[in-house]
Amino acid sequence: MRYFIEFSYNGKKYFGWQIQPHQITVQEVFEYKLSTLLRKEIKITGAGRTDSGVHAKKMFAHFEFDEQFPENFIHRLNAFLPNDIVAHQLFSVKPDAHARFDALRRTYHYHIQLGKNPFNFDATWQLLREPDLEKMNEAAEWLLGQQEFSSFAKVHTDVKTHICEVYYAKWEEAGNELRFEITADRFLRDMVRAIVGTLVEVGLGKISLAEFREIIDKKDRKFASGSAPAQGLYLVDVVYPKSIFSE
Repeated sequence: MRYFIEFSYNGKKYFGWQIQPHQITVQEVFEYKLSTLLRKEIKITGAGRTDSGVHAKKMFAHFEFDEQFPENFIHRLNAFLPNDIVAHQLFSVKPDAHARFDALRRTYHYHIQLGKNPFNFDATWQLLREPDLEKMNEAAEWLLGQQEFSSFAKVHTDVKTHICEVYYAKWEEAGNELRFEITADRFLRDMVRAIVGTLVEVGLGKISLAEFREIIDKKDRKFASGSAPAQGLYLVDVVYPKSIFSE
């Protein structure tokens, strides 16, 4: 039987989602705790990779298990998991359902704190200058649609294509915080952070709207700005077709 599990994590202490040698990752911890509770080695496949320090409010992974789950499974799993990882729900899915490849769209939020705040400095990017939100949203409109995002992708990765379709990209302001929301069918490694870093440069007047458009067209990472800090980025939603879930 194949299952999807929904969970959240604070990525501050982890070197990203995916297991890697000599570094602690969310996947490693989750697999170990799940295997300990179920008394069987469990391998899980996540909906995607998040980089070191990035958070997830709504993440999914799939795994296989053919026995009876312990009573109050989610509650007991959370007792095993560290405080920075929380399991929410378990779903029975079709045998070929895949947490990564079946995802239709994903949504990220990026949080910026305007000025210093001692309570969220490790969960936002703190900017001492206020950028022009209107210009940032004008530039963000260039991201919409299906196009190549090589200018915002980590170089030397094994992806076959840099084409993504962005459905939504917009900044909003709430008090002393800015939030960027972006939804796409897929994201490249470092894509959201590179986009945010470049849009903030637009907002600070360092890059014009025309130059932002040129950066996209050049399809070369060296022309975009540096990546925004990891701690401000959150995966907040992953959408799947209803057909993959068991009735």
